[in-house]
Amino acid sequence: METLQQLAPDLWVAQRPLPLAVGDIGARMTVMRAGDATLLLHSPVKLDPPLKQALDELGPVRWIIGPSKVHHLFIGDYVDAYPGATLVGAPGLAEKRTDLTFHFVLRDPPPDGWPDDVAVQPIDGAPWMNEVAFLHRPSRTLVLTDLVFNDPPRATNARLFHRLVGASGRFGPHRLIRFGLRDRAAARRSIDRILAWDFDRVIMSHGEIVASGGHAMFERAFEFLPGPRT
Repeated sequence: METLQQLAPDLWVAQRPLPLAVGDIGARMTVMRAGDATLLLHSPVKLDPPLKQALDELGPVRWIIGPSKVHHLFIGDYVDAYPGATLVGAPGLAEKRTDLTFHFVLRDPPPDGWPDDVAVQPIDGAPWMNEVAFLHRPSRTLVLTDLVFNDPPRATNARLFHRLVGASGRFGPHRLIRFGLRDRAAARRSIDRILAWDFDRVIMSHGEIVASGGHAMFERAFEFLPGPRT
């Protein structure tokens, strides 16, 4: 398994197994390098010595990101490994992880010192998840966690789970995510703000990365949300 996979200048991912009761759905951390050469770690995966060495070779870790109330399992490892980094989290995550000290809750606008080349958009309307979306402007990449899956039709890991939730062989939010969008008008407004971004690639935590054409795929995936588009 490759320690870090480079997708574009200043953009990498680290993929690791994530065995759960439903099977191994896999996990992916996105590493973005800002204009000041510091690193942002989105949705950290399990930290091991080879991964730490690879990160240290890229530059200093400045931001550790807990991008939703669901993606937080390995954050503590990175807080310990990079005590000088700033820990930021989705709304509600600090209350869930009281063992950690969060420096900022990710809302609009982002905290002081946040790099201009990374945009932030909370996904409203799904309070159980409170996912926050990110745009890495230099690479035109949308970075998500669970809002969309992109599992190939012949995926072998957690096959039954993917079939039951309608995630197998499709890009978009599966049934559980759709059910969790309790305020669909608020979700629609958040999705429209994301669609105003200039992105082509889409990285999500589970499934295959969309290398190109991601903007149109993302727009189609959320056509089910009602309301005027802003």
